[in-house]
Amino acid sequence: MIEDFFAISIRNIWNKGVRSWLTMIGIFIGIAAIVSLMSLGEGLQNAMDEQFELLGYNIIYVTPGSSLVSMGTGTAKLDDYDLKIIKRIRGVDLAGGLITKLAKVKFKDETAYILVSGVDPRSTQEILFDNTGIEILKGQKKFSESDRYKAFVGYELWAGNVFDKPVGVGDRITVNDKRFQVVGEISRIGNSQDDLSVYIPQETIKDIFGVEDEYMLVMARAKPNYDVEDVAEDIKKALRKDRGLDEGDEDFGVQTMKQMKDSVGIVLDGVQAVVIGISLISLFVGGIGIMNTMYTSVLEKTQEIGVMKAIGARNSDISLLFMIESGTIGLVGGVIGCLIGAGLSKGVEYIAVVELDQTMIKASITPELIIGALAFSFIVGCISGVLPARQAAQLKPVDALRYE
Repeated sequence: MIEDFFAISIRNIWNKGVRSWLTMIGIFIGIAAIVSLMSLGEGLQNAMDEQFELLGYNIIYVTPGSSLVSMGTGTAKLDDYDLKIIKRIRGVDLAGGLITKLAKVKFKDETAYILVSGVDPRSTQEILFDNTGIEILKGQKKFSESDRYKAFVGYELWAGNVFDKPVGVGDRITVNDKRFQVVGEISRIGNSQDDLSVYIPQETIKDIFGVEDEYMLVMARAKPNYDVEDVAEDIKKALRKDRGLDEGDEDFGVQTMKQMKDSVGIVLDGVQAVVIGISLISLFVGGIGIMNTMYTSVLEKTQEIGVMKAIGARNSDISLLFMIESGTIGLVGGVIGCLIGAGLSKGVEYIAVVELDQTMIKASITPELIIGALAFSFIVGCISGVLPARQAAQLKPVDALRYE
């Protein structure tokens, strides 16, 4: 009998024509918004997870600021003395500093201002290229301790997105008027700032910029079988004690990938919650539209209801028929909304990847998301039809047959 009710509902929706489509507008706008924005949010979360895995879950990042975002913006500094303190922490396997400066990089007759990082071949290099997923795709795999004027270039340079021609292995560039030979091409990391980088030996960057040990970032690798969070806390306590600072007054940051991932996850969850809340308003409006349509349907079918009751239909049958019809309206609206939402999210992904070259923005359309959206739209439709269905079920057969 349920199959018959669904068949009747679909036929009724089809016969109403334009009125059915107008009724569904609120539903498929709300479902489209939910599907598109949730799929983009899930895709961004997945991309962020990949980035965090790339940076290494056993790596601890120490910055001269409260976080990786604010590093280098304050007056506090990290130097060799701080690096020695970090190296002495029980649980630290290897630690090294990264010196990063904005430099004038010239290739052929073109000039660009690019972040240049100096890596220590004995420590930083191993952490950076062996433990974070960042690879040298082509050329010399590592700097030797005797290398001075050699360079690795990031994706944006060797892909040809900075200069008219790609910068590849064997080419020569100048960094602040010092000539370097490009000996390696670094794998794509995923964000434009990191991909637009040049890496040179640390002693060389000290000579070029006249600095000694002004680290923008210190990376520490935790030993196997040590809890990374505990090691990070020990580093924080040691630096705080050495600087005579109280807890909460730190002029440095100590973060692990888990902490950064959790922080980003909270922000993304909050954004998604707001978006879903806004989308629910549209679904509420759609539900009111369905309710109005079903009340009209009750009036139009009053005599039919009388006939059904006269030949033995129970109140529960009448009520179920109208609820299934309203639920089907919601379900059809949900199907259309899912198609529109999927199209919108894939369109945004295409524009981001192809036009803007942003790999972080991706759409993740999972079966769970689609099934959940369809189920939700069907439930909204059923709930919207409860009152009209109850009104239809309570009609008396005699009154219904006399209605004109």
